[in-house]
Amino acid sequence: MSRCDTLIRNASVLDGSGGDPEVLDVAVRDGLICEIGTALEYHTEIVVDAEGLALAPGFIDVHTHDDIAVIRAPAMLPKLSQGVTTVIVGNCGISASPVRLHGEPPDPMNLLGGAEDFRYPSFSAYKGALIEARPAVNVAALIGHTALRNNHMDRLDRTATDAEIDAMRSQLQEALDGGALGLSSGLAYLSANAASTEEVLALVQPLASAGGVYTTHLRTETEAILDAMNEAFEIGRIAHVPVIVSHLKCAGIANWGRSGEVLQALETVRSTQDAGCDCYPYAAGSSTLDLRQVDERVKITITWSTSHPEIAGRSLAWIAAAWSMTQMEAARCVQPAGAIYHSISEEDMRRILQHPATMIGSDGLPNDSLPHPRLWGTFPRVLGRYSREEKLFSLAEAVHKMTEMPAQRFGLAGRGLIREGYFADLTLFDPAKIMDTATYADPVRTAEGIERVWVNGVLSYTARGATQERAGRFVPRGRTPWMQ
Repeated sequence: MSRCDTLIRNASVLDGSGGDPEVLDVAVRDGLICEIGTALEYHTEIVVDAEGLALAPGFIDVHTHDDIAVIRAPAMLPKLSQGVTTVIVGNCGISASPVRLHGEPPDPMNLLGGAEDFRYPSFSAYKGALIEARPAVNVAALIGHTALRNNHMDRLDRTATDAEIDAMRSQLQEALDGGALGLSSGLAYLSANAASTEEVLALVQPLASAGGVYTTHLRTETEAILDAMNEAFEIGRIAHVPVIVSHLKCAGIANWGRSGEVLQALETVRSTQDAGCDCYPYAAGSSTLDLRQVDERVKITITWSTSHPEIAGRSLAWIAAAWSMTQMEAARCVQPAGAIYHSISEEDMRRILQHPATMIGSDGLPNDSLPHPRLWGTFPRVLGRYSREEKLFSLAEAVHKMTEMPAQRFGLAGRGLIREGYFADLTLFDPAKIMDTATYADPVRTAEGIERVWVNGVLSYTARGATQERAGRFVPRGRTPWMQ
C-alpha cells in the first residue's frame, strides 16, 4: 500500500470546473494531489473525515494590493481565513516592484505602504524578498504602469516620451522574463490619467509574445465608462493581448442602472477577442480620498488620515458638520487620506457579479487601519450570501469564479482545479455555514465555515485559526489558455 501525507475522505468535491459536486476521497503527497477516487487506501497518519463538507481548490484572489503585506505580514490571515491560497498583487497600476522612489510614493502607490516599504528596485529583488519571507499564501505578480512611470518620469501629469517608454518597456520585459503575469494600469488616478492610449499600448505590446495579460482600472468608471472600456479593449485588440477589467462597476449615483449596457459592451467584444473582468461583492469601493469623488449624496467614510488620524472611521459628513465646513473643504483638510465610497448600486453589483465572465477579487487594502470589510470577507460572502442565500449562481459556479477561471486567465499552471498532479491548494468548508462576518463598523473579523486550508499540501489554517505553517510560493506566469 502506498503512502500519502494527507487523506481527505468523503468530501463533496467541487473541482473548480463548475461541474456538479461529487463525493470523493483526495490523497495528497509531496505538495501535490496524488489520487482522487472512492474508498482510497493509503498509509498515512493524517486522515480527515470531510463528510458533509465541501472541498474546493484554494481560492485565487485575482485583485489584491498585498504586494508589501505578503512580506511584512507573511501570515496573511485576512486571506488564509477566507480559504484564499493564492493572491495576485500589482493591480491598478501600482506594484511594489520594480520601484525607485524620488521621495514619498505618489498617490495611489501610498496604499501599499510608506517610502520605507518600497525596497525593490528590480522584480528579481522583490522575488528574493518574497521567497525569504515565506508567506502563508502563494503570490503571483503584475507590474504596475504607475510604478514604471514613477521610475522614469520627472512628473506624472504628462504623457511619457519615447525614451521614457523604452525605459519602462525594458523594466517590464525584465519582470516578464522573471515570471511576472503582465501589466496593470490605473488610468483613473492622476498619477496615470495623463498617459495617452499610445503610451499604454506601447507597454502592452510586449505581453503578447510572453503570454501575459493586461489588467486595467479603467480611465473612468462613471459616465464615460463605455469609452474607457473601448479604450482598454482596443489596446488589447491591437496588441493581441487578453484584457481584464478590474473591479468592474457603475460608479456614482448618476451612473446607477447602467450595468446592462456595460455588460453588453463586454459581451460584444468577447465575441472577437479575449476579455473578462473581476468584481467584489459589496456596494462600496475603497481607495485614497479623491476630491473628484466627493459627492454630498454619497456616504464617504475616512479610513485613515495622515494629517488627522483621530478621525479614522468617521464619515466625511460628520467631519464637515463637526468642523463647520462643507464636505469638500473637510476632504481637503484631512488629506492625504483613505476613504470608503458607498457609490455603487447593489443591483448593478449583483448583475456584474453574476455574469459568467466575472472572477472574484477582494481589492482589499491591508494597510488601512479600518479597512473595507472586503479585505476579510469577500470569498465567504460570495459563497454564503450571494450563492447559498440569494442564489445568484450555484455553489459550483461560485467556486469556478474563484478557482479554474482565474487560473486559466492568468496562466497559473497546475492550480485552480482538483486534479491529479495539481498543486494541493485546497479549501474545506461547510456550505451550510460559510458566511462573512466582517462589517463596515467592525471589519477585522474572520469568516465562519472555513474548516481547513492547505497550501501546497501543508495544513495552514483550521477553524481554530492559523497553524503557523507557511508554505506559499512565488507563482510564475505560465502561458494562458487564451493565447494558445
